[in-house]
Amino acid sequence: MVTLAKSLCEDVEFSAEDALRSDPDFLCQLYTRAIEAGATTINVPDTVGYTTPAEFFNLIKYLRENVKGIDNVVISVHGHNDLGMAVANFLAAVEGGARQLECTINGIGERAGNAALEELVMALQVRKSYFNKYFNRDEDSDISLTNIKTQEIFKTSRLVSSLTGMMVQANKAIVGANAFAHESGIHQDGVLKNRRTYEIMDAESIGLSDNFIVLGKHSGRHAFRSRLSDLGYVLTDDELNKSFVRFKELADKKKEISNADIESIVTEELSTHIDVDRYKLADLTVNCGAKVEPSAIVTVSDAVLGTNNTVTAIGTGPVDAVYKAIGILTPNAPDSKLLEYTVSSVTAGIDALGEVTVRLQDTNTSRIVFGRSANTDVIVASAIAYINALNRLENIRGTAVPTHPQFN
Repeated sequence: MVTLAKSLCEDVEFSAEDALRSDPDFLCQLYTRAIEAGATTINVPDTVGYTTPAEFFNLIKYLRENVKGIDNVVISVHGHNDLGMAVANFLAAVEGGARQLECTINGIGERAGNAALEELVMALQVRKSYFNKYFNRDEDSDISLTNIKTQEIFKTSRLVSSLTGMMVQANKAIVGANAFAHESGIHQDGVLKNRRTYEIMDAESIGLSDNFIVLGKHSGRHAFRSRLSDLGYVLTDDELNKSFVRFKELADKKKEISNADIESIVTEELSTHIDVDRYKLADLTVNCGAKVEPSAIVTVSDAVLGTNNTVTAIGTGPVDAVYKAIGILTPNAPDSKLLEYTVSSVTAGIDALGEVTVRLQDTNTSRIVFGRSANTDVIVASAIAYINALNRLENIRGTAVPTHPQFN
């Protein structure tokens, strides 16, 4: 297979499944044969996230000493985070001689996920003076050890979160909401006197800016487009128009609009676009309180039937009541199961946008979809996110279930 692949392209990667639990001598024979057949990259995967940093380092070192021709190929590593050591394992592999790291944004992936790209990149960036020697560089060399533009990390993290519906935990290293927050009094005092006291890297290095207040209710379309350009977004005229309408609606509710608010609006527009938007929230009223049974009156429009229907539902809370009402109004809702419901704040403050993400599973096919919305009213955001997910179910229903590329 390697020989065939080499006849079709120049760069061929050979991977040995579950290498970290395999016999090292057998791996040496296998990788030697692969290199002889034309492999230019050999991958050493910790498929089940089982190994430790020391074991990974020792295996890479052993392979470098015993695999013929290994000096002429790239050593790659792949690993999962089942025991929470994926990033540490990869950094140890780098010390051993690995030069390609197969990782993911936010550490997303099967089971407990993969090694997180942002953590690996910033570890190599912040600790260059430590890792330089493994690249035959002077300790004080300031040349980056990767080709990653670190200023794009935070924006990319949010984009991936929006597109996948998988929220980033607040205490997540590098990109979590609390990554650069300081609550302890002694920490705050130290940071105010010298940021380096408790901050080992600048927030700006991953693309976070202190410029929170950017636009207001009197800002025009040109200023909005200009700010989007500054943030790195290129939208079509239709996408710009829809985003601008959302921006003006938000500006009427919030006195100060931040870059994070704008990014939330745009990513919602980009990530929630679907071919057929059958259901739409037309109206919503909730009634709840300490001594009141939560209820919701919901009106949903159906673009296929051309109708507007309204129902009242009672729930354990306002969101539950709203979702029960929507379930009655949307024929495909009974065939879905709510797997996840999360709410997060885009910015600080009582008037902050609330982002809601829901994940639904089609009970007939087990396919999973997500819906997302942001609004200063989290109940409204919850309703729109749920309807968005139901529209996605409507779009995929009846289509072929995609198979893994490995089995095509």
